[in-house]
Amino acid sequence: MKKVLFVIAHEGFRPEEYYEPKKILMAAGVEFVTASNAAGMATPKFGDELAKVDLVLDDVKTDDYNGIFFVGGPGALEHLDNEKSYRIIKEAAEKGKVFGAICISPRILARAGVLKNKKATGWNKDNELGKILADAGANYIKESVVVDGKLVTASGPSAAQEFGKKILDKLS
Repeated sequence: MKKVLFVIAHEGFRPEEYYEPKKILMAAGVEFVTASNAAGMATPKFGDELAKVDLVLDDVKTDDYNGIFFVGGPGALEHLDNEKSYRIIKEAAEKGKVFGAICISPRILARAGVLKNKKATGWNKDNELGKILADAGANYIKESVVVDGKLVTASGPSAAQEFGKKILDKLS
């Protein structure tokens, strides 16, 4: 059985970007684990459906997963743009796992240094993503979902279902 880890901010994750891929993956029999910067129940930016956090970032062992993905939302940069997240995503990339991010979280991948010579997308309402990705050696593609090798990135909530489907494709 395939197993994925989704990393969300304990406060301010984007619920569609978490729940829509989760439904797609679990319906296909993929084991779904949630990590965050704090234990307990994570609070979304919108709505009232809390997410149960299975483990904190310090306890993530990347060898346990076939894929590792970072969810966006306004809390992502505040709570996940740090060395703990960088360790997880660097290990995933180095070990050849499927990995990625949606919405604002591809910026975390860029800062972790795993996007060199990759095509990627993400949230760009501030018109900064092109520069951020270029500075990381990546090529910004203005599409809703971009797959480059084992990397899957998506632009935001409207791309959440396609993000989940592309992850499932890459895990197969």
